[in-house]
Amino acid sequence: MSTPVFAVPEPPAKADARPDPAARRRLPAAQRERQIVEAAAQFFAEHGLGGQTRELARGLGITHSAIFRYFPTKEALLDRVYEHVYVQRWNPAWGGLVGDRSQPLEARILRFYREYAEKIFDYVWVRIFVFSGLKGYDIAPRYLGIIRERVIHPICAEVRADLGLPSPDVVPLTEREIEAAWAMHGKVFYLAIRKFVYGWPIPQDLSQTIADDVSVFLDGAPRIFIESVASARTA
Repeated sequence: MSTPVFAVPEPPAKADARPDPAARRRLPAAQRERQIVEAAAQFFAEHGLGGQTRELARGLGITHSAIFRYFPTKEALLDRVYEHVYVQRWNPAWGGLVGDRSQPLEARILRFYREYAEKIFDYVWVRIFVFSGLKGYDIAPRYLGIIRERVIHPICAEVRADLGLPSPDVVPLTEREIEAAWAMHGKVFYLAIRKFVYGWPIPQDLSQTIADDVSVFLDGAPRIFIESVASARTA
């Protein structure tokens, strides 16, 4: 089977700081709100979450008060940015992908991470995520909670099933198992950090790199999971 090609997108060009004349036209409320959210996502990705909404308004060519007609606080605006950038990109079909035992475990995990990487390898997604953690906003913790429940724990459960080990309902997942899955997840995400935060080169086609990361995890998983379950049973 041929390896799918996953080409990494380039960061967008810097936005023109001059107000767009079209932005000053009277727009329907829903369209104006969407315009503000999309511009805010780009603005905070470039300037950090400490960026001032006054500057955002100036770039949009609207008054500062116009933003607050739609979003009473900066936190409310950031909540909408979170929904727009993170929640809307989550594919509900991923929920059953890792657990589909009609396919080999490696194929399931690999397919998930290739599809997931295509969504998150994005200038705005990565930079807002990092800035959120640095500034103490809850965007990163909220999203990591989703990853833990919908990705990390299901992967651990499927590794156990593949190895013939007790399910997490019988023997709760151990910290060691969970951290092994986080390490694989982190390796995929670090490629995005290298590109969109550090500006450091990464492979143009990430398909093989992701396949290698998944393979390394699964090669080491039997010893980690078997030892961890044995320790949990005797604890």
